[in-house]
Amino acid sequence: MQIPTSKREQTQWILAKRGAKNPLNPLIAYASLWEEEIGADGSPISTATLFLTNKECPFRCLMCDLWQNTLDERVPLGAIPTQIRTALSQLPPAKQIKLYNAGSFFDPQAIPPEDYPAIAELLTPFERVIVECHPAFIGGRTLAFQRLLTAKLEVAIGLETAHPDILKRLNKRTTLAQFQEAAQFLAQNGIDLRVFLLLRPPFLSEEEGLYWAQKSLDFAFGCGASVCCVIPTRDGNGAMEALREQGDYSPPKIKTLETAVEYGLRQQRGRVFADLWDIQRFAECACSTARITRLENMNTTQQIPPPIICPSCSPLPML
Repeated sequence: MQIPTSKREQTQWILAKRGAKNPLNPLIAYASLWEEEIGADGSPISTATLFLTNKECPFRCLMCDLWQNTLDERVPLGAIPTQIRTALSQLPPAKQIKLYNAGSFFDPQAIPPEDYPAIAELLTPFERVIVECHPAFIGGRTLAFQRLLTAKLEVAIGLETAHPDILKRLNKRTTLAQFQEAAQFLAQNGIDLRVFLLLRPPFLSEEEGLYWAQKSLDFAFGCGASVCCVIPTRDGNGAMEALREQGDYSPPKIKTLETAVEYGLRQQRGRVFADLWDIQRFAECACSTARITRLENMNTTQQIPPPIICPSCSPLPML
């Protein structure tokens, strides 16, 4: 069965493929971790990453599995500050913090604006605050939150792909023009931009997936991004499994991810990271372990190590 073309029917198709959500406590962030991320000056930055529990994003993207860790209702006032306070008490000190909420930080149904002052007060120890947001919610509330911070604000936007037709088919409910407008708004107000990109979203071959990852990196950096994160497109949300069964999706190869990140680093227009969460699921060749190690090195150094030579891997085109 093909995916419906109308937005309403497409959303219904996506929802019909879903399983159950995970049970969550609105007073507890569903996950948190401490890590180091290389900064623009080449030095490691200690980072606290919190995955906040809040109401599900109103956009039903075709590839998204983040809804599994969301609520059906808006959290009560004070819940988000409680989540942040509790999570930070269990992590080592850090210089920057990522507040990821499986949607848009500036969606008032996700993060109540009434909680901004309390959230900002908890963030005073940090030098940089990174939140995620859909272009539709970037505006006045973004500036209101920025004014409360002592830290530098950075907003991460899921561009996903610069392929206009694929972007539409992802049910992302945004356009390249709207992304550009949001990026310009952030730049004009002194807010840094981080961009999430998908490697080989549905409806693309392996070669097309690499080509459009490269084009998307170019587009994102051209819009002023200082960081791009390349995410291999995964299944696991119901809809992606259905697409895989009908031949419209296949997981990308680790070598393709490696090639895309290497391309981005060669441009020297900003930092480029590979999302290596659960990367072993993409391993299919004896060289995969070596390639994962090489990707880890690129993430932590922003340098390009010597290539992995494998007679079993066919060459991939570079722009």
